[in-house]
Amino acid sequence: MSIRTEELLLNVGPQHPSTHGVFRIVVKLDGEIITHADPVMGYLHRGTEKLAENLTYTQIIPYTDRMDYVSAMTNNYVLVHAVEKLMQLEIPERAEFLRLIVMELQRIASHMVWWGTYLLDIGAMSPFLFAFRDREIIINLFNELCGARLTYNYMRVGGVKWDAPEGWIQKVRDFVPYMREKLEEYHELVSGNEIFLARIKGIGKYDAETAIAYGLSGANLRCTGVNWDLRKDQPYSLYNRFEFDVPVRTGGDCYDRYLIRMEEIRQSLRILEQAVEQFPAEGEIMGKVPRVIRPAEGEVYAGIESPRGEIGCYIVSKGKDKPYRLKFRRPSFVNLQILPKLLVGETMTNMITILGGIDIVVGEVDC
Repeated sequence: MSIRTEELLLNVGPQHPSTHGVFRIVVKLDGEIITHADPVMGYLHRGTEKLAENLTYTQIIPYTDRMDYVSAMTNNYVLVHAVEKLMQLEIPERAEFLRLIVMELQRIASHMVWWGTYLLDIGAMSPFLFAFRDREIIINLFNELCGARLTYNYMRVGGVKWDAPEGWIQKVRDFVPYMREKLEEYHELVSGNEIFLARIKGIGKYDAETAIAYGLSGANLRCTGVNWDLRKDQPYSLYNRFEFDVPVRTGGDCYDRYLIRMEEIRQSLRILEQAVEQFPAEGEIMGKVPRVIRPAEGEVYAGIESPRGEIGCYIVSKGKDKPYRLKFRRPSFVNLQILPKLLVGETMTNMITILGGIDIVVGEVDC
């Protein structure tokens, strides 16, 4: 006697924490197996790119904070970097060092949010508390530097808004060995845990050809064996001065994406260690920038390596103080495209694992 089942249509979301932002997936189920999945976006859309057409270049910077709100420093940088390319500005060395240091601190803080919430998604409470305990050190450093804890508005076209206060670089230097020790504790607590491994190993697999076809970047691309990191392959800022490795794995599953992000924390600590040792004792924090920023007529694209992959900024200028057109390449949005493909044939339990492994921030998906 055969068992007859009926197709079930299920809404997952829109609720906040368990879908990494205000995000919804409509799934069709045959029993517990997903046969079709439709991501539904737009609940957080604010029209940043259109609003930018009526804002001066400096006024746009706070809007970038609200895109990937756990990686605001890199969002700031990609915008000002694009404008500086268009204007062919020279950035003072001290300012560029400060930018690089805050971007690598931001990468670590972003991965710690991901690590804590990912483990929370799949049933572990303690890692979330440890991650936010240690992330607080970085947030306090940012607060000292620019007076904010989440949306920083720190970068400026030509440099940075504020110089590092006295003793701040030493605090960054002290953070490096502390975080190295904590990273080992994270691995001891989670990375070899047999329950954790059963939940993520072999789940959400795809190959390099698929990753490239979908335009994936960051850990979502490097987990398939593709060695691509804009800090190495298209160097910007001061990255070509420092020694660091690009983590690459070949399994293409959630476990490999996990290990890559954990190793990225270690490599960011290597970069920070070198940067604080080379940090200039004095110097300007702003280059020679006109009072009113009016890039020459033309267009430019600048891409950098954010914690979630390649974030890019495309600007069309008509020689005025506001952009004629502005478009962001948001890695969360691009990486999310592969989700429906990965979910077909999986269980509802694995859906949570796969979504968390992609690592999206919905503010960047919806922009």
